[in-house]
Amino acid sequence: MSESGYIVETRGASLHFGGIAALDDVSISVRPGEIFGLIGPNGAGKTTLLNAISGVFPLTAGSVVFDGRNVSDVPLYQRPGIGIGRTFQGVELFSDLTVQENLLVGRHHLMKQGLLACGLFFGPARREEIENRRAIEDVIEFFELERYRKRRVGSLSYGIQKIVGVARALCSEPKLLLLDEVASGLNREEKEDLARFLLRIKFTRGITMIWVEHDIRMVSELADNVAVLDYGKLIRTGAAKEALRDPKVQRIFIGPAKTNDVQAAV
Repeated sequence: MSESGYIVETRGASLHFGGIAALDDVSISVRPGEIFGLIGPNGAGKTTLLNAISGVFPLTAGSVVFDGRNVSDVPLYQRPGIGIGRTFQGVELFSDLTVQENLLVGRHHLMKQGLLACGLFFGPARREEIENRRAIEDVIEFFELERYRKRRVGSLSYGIQKIVGVARALCSEPKLLLLDEVASGLNREEKEDLARFLLRIKFTRGITMIWVEHDIRMVSELADNVAVLDYGKLIRTGAAKEALRDPKVQRIFIGPAKTNDVQAAV
């Protein structure tokens, strides 16, 4: 954590694709252990900001500071190793693998033994395998996935696949969890289960979450603070309920059709 007390900050983050500014001087600060919501209309730059933090796209200007370190130049494949895990808008799982196998993929960067040692399955390699399988069993229990552990992910409902996606990200042992529309496509009961798991992650594991979400009621109920984006620009930050009461946020950046939903949520 930096001297400022924040676990992650974007400082003047800008990302251009040709003449299009996907992010334009966006600065956010996230405290350890909080759920930080990213909201705004489609195309606002929410997922792009997650991609910048997770290293999918290098910034054109500005920086990403994580755990007191400027990580702007850290390659994508190394970011899980420094404590950044994420989910994606789509499920992005291996449909022909079981739940157990998908969760083991989430621990790949933690596995140190080489091909020969793993092939012989002796000594350190055997101990490492046992340790990693114990770790994923802990996550399976955490998300109440026991009945699905040996089933192929492609045979599961969309809602369960979404939970498996979050579980796989948690298996990487992150300090920061980036959640990209994990509630999209879920029915109300599935969203309630997801909300319970997110709160469990926050209060029992203390993991910081940055969460892109379109369900304003969920954001209002779960997020500690939010940032509102529109056309790549930062419009508003602050406590979730306070920001959602802003008439400008309600009318313009959430959209007129959803204004009543926002008012009802707050």
